[in-house]
Amino acid sequence: MPPPGETPITLSPYRRPSIDTMPVDAKAGCLYPNNARALVEAGGRGFDNCLLRDLLGNIAELATANIFMAKNGVVSTPIANGTFLAGITRQRVIALLRGAGVRVEEAVLKYSDFVEADELWSCGNYAKVAPITRIDARTLAVGPLYRKARELYWQFAHG
Repeated sequence: MPPPGETPITLSPYRRPSIDTMPVDAKAGCLYPNNARALVEAGGRGFDNCLLRDLLGNIAELATANIFMAKNGVVSTPIANGTFLAGITRQRVIALLRGAGVRVEEAVLKYSDFVEADELWSCGNYAKVAPITRIDARTLAVGPLYRKARELYWQFAHG
């Protein structure tokens, strides 16, 4: 895994398509242009990544990875609703945290939930488990639940 760095995120004006318009449940080349334009737009505003909403306005994922948040000791991640690939790394992180006794909820989440979170992190094939240190103007500390997720994943990957 690459070393954790600083990752500022924001909300993208672009949305994820639905399963009836694109194969969102797969790593499909037709999805990359939408994610790329979201990244370019966010990068133009000084952010490394961005949250994408589904057509109903619920957060689906980041442009390049799945997203987790923690609030009051509970970890949440968007429920797999057919608008994003609920990746293998995401599934592994959920299972590892639950196995360690951490409460993990898959839920319908709004942007405000992420803005008000205590911790944010991403997970995906490239960085596996990586902290998010800023959402818009709000700076976030690297927190204990992120550290737990990364430690558990590291043990799994190297065990």
